[in-house]
Amino acid sequence: MYKNIIFDFGGVVVDFNPRNFLMDRFMNKHAEEIVYDLTFGSQEWLDLDRGTVTRAVANRTMLENAAHVNREFEVKTVIEEWTTMLRTKKSTVRVMKELKAAGYRLYYLTNMATDIMDELRQREWFALFDGGVASCDVHLCKPEPEIYTTLMQQCKLAYDESIFVDDNKINAQAAYNLGITGILYKNPKSFQRALGACGIQLG
Repeated sequence: MYKNIIFDFGGVVVDFNPRNFLMDRFMNKHAEEIVYDLTFGSQEWLDLDRGTVTRAVANRTMLENAAHVNREFEVKTVIEEWTTMLRTKKSTVRVMKELKAAGYRLYYLTNMATDIMDELRQREWFALFDGGVASCDVHLCKPEPEIYTTLMQQCKLAYDESIFVDDNKINAQAAYNLGITGILYKNPKSFQRALGACGIQLG
């Protein structure tokens, strides 16, 4: 019997699709790959999620790295505009409210930098959560098993009573490997279907 639904943020509760973001800006596959590696796919980005570097230091390093390959303009554009991606996914929030009304407890487990977590905590839907763990606060990142066990221990959750929802297959699989039911989020309809397959009927 499931009691707890654990949500990833980026790609599940808020929009986050770096590839589409870069495609909209640069419309050049070669440039997009280079810029992705300099930003979203960089060590600095991972360090931001892990909470081991400040946004100012990470941005400075990314720009320095970009200068070596003449991509400063593109990387500066990403730094200035990427947060416009983080729009709330209303369909997910609707499901969260229904789950809450049905008596389920909601938690989050997300790879997220400190400054972005501070902003997300101000959004109206954040109050729906009973608790959670952000990578920047514990210096661990999905899919490392330790971040999952940290959440389960801190929030005193039973593995067999919990479902984890993530848009990244590797992260969902990592939860499954620990005995948490993993749902790969693709779109609102498939999410509802997956919940239904777990015996959770909404609406």
